[in-house]
Amino acid sequence: MSAADKTHFEATFTALKRILKRYERSLSVKTDKPGDYYLETKSASFRGRPICFGAVCIRKNYVCFYLMPVYANPALLQGMSPALKKRMQGKSCFNFGAPNKQLFSELNRLTEAGFQKYRAEKWL
Repeated sequence: MSAADKTHFEATFTALKRILKRYERSLSVKTDKPGDYYLETKSASFRGRPICFGAVCIRKNYVCFYLMPVYANPALLQGMSPALKKRMQGKSCFNFGAPNKQLFSELNRLTEAGFQKYRAEKWL
């Protein structure tokens, strides 16, 4: 990874972590270390275990933003912009190489919708 990539990845990680950090009071921080941040439900919500809510981690070629509510409820993705859809890898992961204010704003709204869905399901 080049120095420029590392700088972009760290800025991307920080911005994406900020999206999830808003939910720390209602969720449990499982991991919080440089390049790796993971939130899960506080209670044993599914099969006697906590459920992952979201995570951000730096990988070799990009920064991953995992948002599990969209896996549990794909209807949350309706109306997602083509630009954000392009960043999706699998059913709940979004990959970024650099910060993108517009897409991060959309992810912020999607994360809030996911949080409300977890609340409605009484998983919090």
